[in-house]
Amino acid sequence: MLRARPLDPIGRAFRTARTLPAPVRLILVSMVLFNIGFYLVVPFLAAHLAQDLHLAGWAIGLVLGLRTFSQQGMFFVGGSLADRFGVRPMVLLGIAIRVVGFVVLGVATTLATMIIGVVLVGLAAALFAPAVEAANAAYGRGLEEAGVIRRTELFGIEQMCSRLGTVVGPALGALLLGVPFEWTAVSAAVLFAGLGVMFARWLPRDASTSHGADTGAESLRGVWRSVLRNRGFMVFVALCGVQLLAYNQLYLMLPEQLERVTGSQAALGWFFAASAILVIVGQAPMVALANRLGHRVSMVAGMATIAVSFLLPPAGGLVGIALWVAALHLGQMLMVPSMRDTIGVLAHERNLGAHFGMLNTLGGVLTLLGSLVVGRLYDRVDAGTASAATPWWTVAVVAGAAAVGIWLWTSRVRVSRPVSG
Repeated sequence: MLRARPLDPIGRAFRTARTLPAPVRLILVSMVLFNIGFYLVVPFLAAHLAQDLHLAGWAIGLVLGLRTFSQQGMFFVGGSLADRFGVRPMVLLGIAIRVVGFVVLGVATTLATMIIGVVLVGLAAALFAPAVEAANAAYGRGLEEAGVIRRTELFGIEQMCSRLGTVVGPALGALLLGVPFEWTAVSAAVLFAGLGVMFARWLPRDASTSHGADTGAESLRGVWRSVLRNRGFMVFVALCGVQLLAYNQLYLMLPEQLERVTGSQAALGWFFAASAILVIVGQAPMVALANRLGHRVSMVAGMATIAVSFLLPPAGGLVGIALWVAALHLGQMLMVPSMRDTIGVLAHERNLGAHFGMLNTLGGVLTLLGSLVVGRLYDRVDAGTASAATPWWTVAVVAGAAAVGIWLWTSRVRVSRPVSG
């Protein structure tokens, strides 16, 4: 039986990472670099749209929502293609498309061109991200069965590596606020081109078939059927998709609230960097806590924390913003590793790309709708027809309802499996 590891959030996690198989280490390193490129550009996109292109709130919400929808919304298709044709080709194709997408964002001067850029950036991630997630989940299952590490712990290390990138990316972005946006976008494109070289050289061709994955064994129709007919899984991911909606409001609501409270968005990058440091330091203890609480309690408590976080900024000024960002991330840290392990359980460890992709697809649809609604609510706030707290209460109510739904639904389905080793 695997035991919970002592709480040594950074040192122990990364010492463990160094002992993992080479493909897993490649995936973890790529998480750092993926997020440097992503956070170098996307957190500053709303400011670019408002200040440089002078778009209205609804248009900014549309662009940000389309980016998320084209990414998260297409994960199911991308994950299904990875299950059918393999991880490696989908990763390389996705990275190539993202390079093009960042270049388009850099040169875009109209709403239509900006939409093309964000759709390309999102579609690219829909190809490479579920493929990488599925491979890591398959490796994690094998490592757990071998008694090396719990899969939830591997997911936690993955989150920490991702956040290393979010420390560097926003910090670089903040330092480059005076640099034209197009140069920042092109820099991100160059970084992703380098990532493509890394994966082409070092990602095994059989990565997607390691540790029990069954890539290529079914047609696309068979892959889709295994997901869409899994009723317990579909209800679960529809509820969990709300955490993606809530988290993605950072890209719309954080810039807006900073502008309203301080008159400037200069602190935007530092908020993302500080939240990343919080995840790096706190993710391992939160995984240990989640393992003690069990999957059901940790997922519900995490979603409830996310809901409560949106009640903090309206009356709290800069302190309220900081507490919101911290609580939002703490809720995700508690919820996400258990949620991702549960997806593997509900998927019966088959067609993991498509199953992980469906979570993001449903979350992307919710995020697109939510971003449009929140953007419209901010237009009403500006027009004086709605309270400044209205967007915040709206998201809080939706997340709270999802927490209740997860609690009720998980009483009817098995969300974890015995850990042996």
